[in-house]
Amino acid sequence: MDLGARLKAIRKRKGLSQRELGKRAGVTNSTISMIEKNTVSPSFSSLLKVLKGFPMGVEEFFTADLVMSNQVVFKSEEQADMSAQGVAIKLIGHSVADRHISMLNETYPPGADTGEEMIKYDGEEAGMVVQGEIELTVDYQVYHLSTGDGYFFHTHLPHRFRNLGDVTAKVVSANTGTSG
Repeated sequence: MDLGARLKAIRKRKGLSQRELGKRAGVTNSTISMIEKNTVSPSFSSLLKVLKGFPMGVEEFFTADLVMSNQVVFKSEEQADMSAQGVAIKLIGHSVADRHISMLNETYPPGADTGEEMIKYDGEEAGMVVQGEIELTVDYQVYHLSTGDGYFFHTHLPHRFRNLGDVTAKVVSANTGTSG
């Protein structure tokens, strides 16, 4: 998926200039321009900040043009790609009508993280590390999770995920609420 083209299409659909979107999101219009031209790949937290200018949640951003269905099984290649800045995130069930939970399959190569800026939105998140190790920061408290370790927190608390290890880490998580 071309993140820059998607941002530009949605911005134009909403009738906003780069300058207006930047002003609403609290970033410069040159930042919006660089993202749209794919000359910069925003971190997950930076993308959330930009999407607040619409306002729009990240799930809606990545699935806005999809036809809603009652599909039950989602093959790997059918999962919505919400990847940002080295973190591969697949959304399972993206096209299900009236979905109230987001199920994510996350892959963090060594050194990858969701961004220096902490993420926060209304809802809850639970997950489990299925491979490798993850550093999870919730409300500025740092936790080290290994394969088999799980977590649960309220997402209004600022949070961040990082892989400080030498091997790829994989996390399966579910969250409620709107991350935008």
